[in-house]
This record gives sequence, C-alpha cells and structure tokens, in this order.
Amino acid sequence: MAISDQIIDRCQNLYEDLNFTNAREWKAAVPGRKVIGFMPIYVAREMIHAAGMLPFGIFGGGDQLEVIQGDAYYQSYICRIPRSTIELELTKRLDFIDGMLFPSTCDVIRNLSGMFQMIRPGIYTRYFDVPQNYMDNVGGDYYVMELQELREGLEKLGGIKITDDDLRNAIALYNDNRQLVNKLYDLRAAQPWKIPATEAYLLERAGMLLPVEEHSQMLIDYMAAITAGDRPRRDNCRVVLSGMFCEQPPLNLIKSIELAGCYIVNDDFMLVNRWLTKAVPVDGDPIRSLATTFLHHSVKTSATFEPNEDEKGQYLVEAVRRSSAEGVIFAAPSFCDPALLERPMLMDALNGANIPYIAFKYAENTGQMQPIREQAGTFADSIKLWGV
Repeated sequence: MAISDQIIDRCQNLYEDLNFTNAREWKAAVPGRKVIGFMPIYVAREMIHAAGMLPFGIFGGGDQLEVIQGDAYYQSYICRIPRSTIELELTKRLDFIDGMLFPSTCDVIRNLSGMFQMIRPGIYTRYFDVPQNYMDNVGGDYYVMELQELREGLEKLGGIKITDDDLRNAIALYNDNRQLVNKLYDLRAAQPWKIPATEAYLLERAGMLLPVEEHSQMLIDYMAAITAGDRPRRDNCRVVLSGMFCEQPPLNLIKSIELAGCYIVNDDFMLVNRWLTKAVPVDGDPIRSLATTFLHHSVKTSATFEPNEDEKGQYLVEAVRRSSAEGVIFAAPSFCDPALLERPMLMDALNGANIPYIAFKYAENTGQMQPIREQAGTFADSIKLWGV
C-alpha cells in the first residue's frame, strides 16, 4: 500500500472512531495528562498545548451516531451538532475529557456551553469569547484578558504554571502546522486531481484529534508521497465550498460533489486549522502576540463581524480568484443562522463579480446524497457548457 494510502487509512480510522481510542491512549500513557475538548470554529489551541494538555476537537457525531437522548435537550428547529454532541456525552464517549471550550460561533454553541456544564458540572467548562471590535486598545485588550483567564483556568485545572516560554514554543509549533495546512491547500488548488477533497478533509480532521507535532509530520509525509506520484486528471469544474465552518458535512456529501464532476479547490472546513493567516510572532509577550495576530490576520467567515459593509462577501470573491475556481457551492447546515443569514450578501458579492453559484442545505447525518450529486453535476455541466 502506498504511503499516502496508509496515512489516509489512519485518518479514516480516527474519523470513524467515536470512542476516541487514540485520545484515550494518549491520556493514559502519562499520569496526569489532561484532554481539553473544543467545539468549532476557533479557540487558542496554543494555550492548551502550552499547558501540556491535548486540544481535542469535537465536531458532533456525524452520520454514524443515532441521536436519541440528545433530542430531548434541544428543540428541532436548530442545527444538529448540539444534539449529537450531547449524545456523545450522555453515551459516555466523552467521559475521558477534563474540560470543554465553547467558542464564540453562534447562540446555539453559547447555550450548549451552559447545557454541558449542567450535565458535567465536575469538569472545567468555558465559553471562549473573542473580540468583535478590532481596535487594539479595545478588542485587543479584551482578548488579552480573555486569554489570560484561559491561562489561569488551565493552570488551576492542571496544577501547573504556563510560562511564556511554554507558550512561545506552542506558538511556533502551531505556526508550522498552519503553514503545512496552507501548503496542502495550495497544492490542492494547483493540482486537485492529486489531492481529492475527501483526503484533504480527513487529513484536516485528524489534526483535531492528534498532538500538533504528530499531525504536522503526517502532513509532511502525505505531501511528499503525493508530490512523488500522480493520479488521473479529469476535466472537472473547479468550485469553492462555503458554509461548512461549524457543523461538518458527512464524508459522503464531499464524495458526492466530487463524483458529480467537481474539483473542490477551496472550502471553509475546520477553520481552526488555518484561522490565523500570518505567523504569530514568537518574541515579546506571547499573549499580546496572539491577540494582535487574531485582530489583524484572521480569516473572514460568516461567524465573524465585518465592520465595513462595502467589503461584505469580498473574502469569498477573493477565495474564488485565488484558487482559480469557476463557481461556488453554498452548502450550509440546516438552521445554521450565521451561514444562512449571510448567504444573500455573499450571493450579491458573487453576482457583482459574475461568479456562478448554487445553494443547498444539509445535516451531519444526511443520508440521501443522490439529489445533491445531481444538483452539483448539473451545476458543473452548465459551467463547462456555458461558463466563461
């Protein structure tokens, strides 16, 4: 078996293992180790790593988990990810974690933090808020305090001291990891037939479950193997996926879009892997460096504040042009307020740039892929037949 296939097989096993065996083994290997879960879309994983703890991404139960008890905790007119996350907890699949961070994504994730605290009152639980004002002396100072409170909370939980050098070391490791993830995206945009979106997705998902050092080496080995080989090239349509930043799509949905004749050359899967678009400085005050980089070098997405209305949606236009895409597929989870509320504004920006698009909704347990495949296939054919 080729090295790249071996790596993807391991990523697939990690993706399918809802008992999270690898993280349990990591914790058991050294007495006193702790695992800190986090929900999408962004938390400062550098702080968790600096504490000697494992940042552990929890992205719902996917299409493998039947939600039974979780449905009793939430109404039916919200997205599925909170219900499946509660199901993971109630079925003891998350009994090994020592803390949970709930980032500033939407009201559903905010409320999930309180619900989780009620179910597991004995563990460290924090709603991790980020600034919506991007002035250094306002949002910057606020985020410095937020990071310092996280630091103190993890220190108390672990009975340890997080030094500035610990944090600088973690920042350097995550700088390297983001650079490798961005390199993977650049390679995929340049030669998408070599790196199927399903493989890129599984590689990214593995980064939610593994120590950062191990994930970085996995990316290096995969890209080396892919660069040395080749795969058949098809006359597919190049598309950008938008709207999947929180509740993740079933793997079969990504496969269906690919089988419909689309090369997915950019997306917003698991943005925590590449949220910061510039390396965080490793000299000076590490907390201030993290805050400043967040303010001035973060990706733009539906879950972040855009102060300039004239620029609304331009980040998506730029993503299309940067990846030489021919169109956009809006694929948002059902009832995802950030994605669905911003979609009309993004569509206006695409209309202004003469970029074609289609739109549909999904849930993480979507079972019927044929309509999605047909819709994506028709979109790809129309671009090939009549697109400019």
